[in-house]
Amino acid sequence: MEDHRKWSDVTEKPEAGCLIYGMYLEGCKWDDESHVLAESDPKRLFVELPMVHLMPIKDRVVPETGIYYTPLYKVLSRTGTLSTTGHSTNFVFYMEIPSAHDEPIWIRAGVAAFLSLKY
Repeated sequence: MEDHRKWSDVTEKPEAGCLIYGMYLEGCKWDDESHVLAESDPKRLFVELPMVHLMPIKDRVVPETGIYYTPLYKVLSRTGTLSTTGHSTNFVFYMEIPSAHDEPIWIRAGVAAFLSLKY
């Protein structure tokens, strides 16, 4: 996560990967101090996710703890039609977001990320 930088501070592209911003979390919040997912604040349904640096790494060893595989969806409905590949047209990918809690806690809370909010 690039939680210390804002998109407006970026003046050039990274050497590798890409920076993405404008995503939202539902069911939790991002803790800027400890740099992990945290429980939501009362009456805050959605929070903005900090800028993320996506970096491809060949033959990367996937961590078994300390992350939550957050589903990223295009829109809030979390539903879509199945494409010919068998994947939902609304689902984008799973993001590995650092977490101090075990994955079942975030699954029960219904934590997900979205590219667009519909009010």
